[in-house]
Amino acid sequence: MNLVRRLAICGSIVIGSALAPAALASAAVTVPFQIDPAPFGNPNGSFDAPSVRCVAVVGEQPGTVTVTGGKEDRWGCLLSSEVRWLNMSTGASGSARLSDGLNGIPARAILQTGAGQLAVAVVPAAGIVTPGFAFFYVP
Repeated sequence: MNLVRRLAICGSIVIGSALAPAALASAAVTVPFQIDPAPFGNPNGSFDAPSVRCVAVVGEQPGTVTVTGGKEDRWGCLLSSEVRWLNMSTGASGSARLSDGLNGIPARAILQTGAGQLAVAVVPAAGIVTPGFAFFYVP
């Protein structure tokens, strides 16, 4: 009976230690940032042009970032905007375009950046708008 108990405890420790890294790696982190419109060239913004709230979701997959909206169901980020990124740890850089939001699918861009400290800028396609910036670590 003692041997069975010890084997059960050792088995649960082995299984738990094997599953723990997978649980830690799958924990996604959301990094919010905003884009401030400047209608008619007014850098102070306007009550009729509120800030646009976007998020960067990191940790869903290693070396990958998803830029999307910060509102319910991932809406809220600018449609068809350019997303520029720089991995400050490796020197890699690139750009992507947020999707158009058609067919009920929120705008998003999936960036294959690799692991490291990342700087992301969302540059709207039209209008006079201050780009939104975010800095975060990608596992």
